[in-house]
Amino acid sequence: MARRIFIAATGMNSGKTTTSLSLMHMAKKKYSRVGFIKPIGPKPVMFNGMVADKDAIVIARYFDLVGDLSLMSPFVLQQGDTRRIMDGVLNRDEISRRMLDAIAELDAKNDFLIIEGAGHTGVGTLLGCNNARIARETKSPVLMVTGGGLGNVVDAAQVNLALFQKERAEVRAILVNKIMPEKREQTLKYLDMAFADEGIPVVGGFNYHPILANPTIRRIANVLDIKLRATEEQAQHIIHNVQIGAASAQRVVELLEESTLLIVNSSRDELLVTISNLYQLDEYHDKIAGIIIPGIGAISHITQKIIDSSGIPYMRAGRTSSAVFEIIRDDVSKLTAEDTHKIRLITDLAEKRFDFDAIDALLD
Repeated sequence: MARRIFIAATGMNSGKTTTSLSLMHMAKKKYSRVGFIKPIGPKPVMFNGMVADKDAIVIARYFDLVGDLSLMSPFVLQQGDTRRIMDGVLNRDEISRRMLDAIAELDAKNDFLIIEGAGHTGVGTLLGCNNARIARETKSPVLMVTGGGLGNVVDAAQVNLALFQKERAEVRAILVNKIMPEKREQTLKYLDMAFADEGIPVVGGFNYHPILANPTIRRIANVLDIKLRATEEQAQHIIHNVQIGAASAQRVVELLEESTLLIVNSSRDELLVTISNLYQLDEYHDKIAGIIIPGIGAISHITQKIIDSSGIPYMRAGRTSSAVFEIIRDDVSKLTAEDTHKIRLITDLAEKRFDFDAIDALLD
């Protein structure tokens, strides 16, 4: 039987999968057999001929657990499944049994098992098996992950704690991510005070880090569903700024910030040539991450040759510049198995930010 921990969250994008990945990394230093499962998979992806949750695939590939992937992602929510459940086409009891059987099998073969919930605490209620119920059924102590801040952390945590209390599942600690570095000590101090009456300790997680929060160039290409022309190293480059190249070439260059992805219409030959040439200069290499070229018009032959010879990463997008910018702005960066640079950074930061022994002790 494994030591189990249920990773819950107050909502999406709180750093739950980043936390799970960090705990996997740290647990493997202490335990010889460490497993992972995401019982409810809301993000279906095809991998090796099977549909599994995207986050489970990331963990399986990075930690060489692909052989257990069917157990790690026992139920993947497909479009229309909630209606099929309500109509009785899918059986709630069967879905619950599938999840709990997978957890039991992984529990038996590991020394430490991380169970990652989906979204907020109530996700899965229509399935008859929400996060709080899974934690209770498996007798797994809960680590609740939140985003940064103070008032919003307390408010969101209290809403989610109510359902855990209703289901009689025990929340052992609250882990706070995305903390502003200069306010870390102050934030944790006041959050400790806020949850003192609950008797729930507060654990500091990751500071806010733009490299963790921002997308790679590959991520942008996938979101836009367009081909990226870049090396593997360039594809993993992390974007810190996105700029529409609407001004004069000189002004666009003046506005460049660190790791900027430029959106330059296909008709702007002079700007495309300027940025491509600047990319080859050392003083601009860190400022220019790549180019997205929207527009339906063809790029002139000579401009295309200059772009290709410069080695700058670029993509063509058959949309307007404003549409491309809005899609990128609305996207929230998520880890993929190909983001090895970012994953290595997460595991390196986990060594500094996560007191695994303290978290492990909460499970006693």
